[in-house]
Amino acid sequence: MLDENIARHHEIIKEARADGAGLLVFPELGLTGYLLQDLAADVAMRLDDPRLATLAEATEDMSVVVSFVEESGDHRLFIAAALLEGGRIAHVHRKLYLPTYGLFDERRFFAAGDLLRAVPSRLGVGVGLAVCEDFWHLSVAQVLALDGAQLLINVSSSPGRDLAATNEVGLGTASSWRNLMRTYAQLTTSFVVFCNRVGVDESISFWGGSEIISPSGEPVFSAPFFEEGLFTAEISLADVRRERIGLPLLRDERPELHVRELARIVAERAGLAPDSTADDMAESGLDVAPGDPIQNPIGFRAAR
Repeated sequence: MLDENIARHHEIIKEARADGAGLLVFPELGLTGYLLQDLAADVAMRLDDPRLATLAEATEDMSVVVSFVEESGDHRLFIAAALLEGGRIAHVHRKLYLPTYGLFDERRFFAAGDLLRAVPSRLGVGVGLAVCEDFWHLSVAQVLALDGAQLLINVSSSPGRDLAATNEVGLGTASSWRNLMRTYAQLTTSFVVFCNRVGVDESISFWGGSEIISPSGEPVFSAPFFEEGLFTAEISLADVRRERIGLPLLRDERPELHVRELARIVAERAGLAPDSTADDMAESGLDVAPGDPIQNPIGFRAAR
């Protein structure tokens, strides 16, 4: 299956180049499949794997984001996304947050990444990569934008859940993701590209619905639900400049304030500093004080 998926990636890269695409994005674990569990090691690739090198060589004058199981030199497995351009692997992002709620069990099989970086690209703007659950933690988009990203790319394997008609688009998962993408685009004044898996994998349906959101929070393109395809859209990166000059939210951010307060919170949680939110009599590192001793009810004597 891995070799078939790699071959399919090569085909789509050729199709996208023929369409004049400058950036091509594949979904989370597009090279391997998502529900791998104990099979993850069987399809894992090191960054020096010749199959990845061949994919990178195929990019030529394009930027391509692919996702796969990465095996590190010490044999840890990561869910990774890589930016390929100029015939090489330009950047690798290891998924930071591994969900273990609902139907997810990623932390059992994978290690969590611990680096978050924006990188320059041949597109002329900084690029920030994230994988699915990463965007359910609001600091990720902010850190990437503050680090220089003007194009935020999230590759995802989001299953379709909550088909209640009360949701705006008839699919609760899609409504949540669309709210996230628009919020991050507006607050970081960046383009946001969301590429989601589509189809059925081990009886779980993935809904697709990939999107491109402008720095103003308006959708540039929205793919249909449950429909596989190579979709193209045109964006003007000059929109980032216009939006950031007119709405200088990033300029006015206070990262030094965040660092100071986060350092305080970490120290308090570790018991290295007094907890400003804890009960007065709480032990160091705890936020709740023990209750008062239980008193004997009125009219009863203590047993001897």
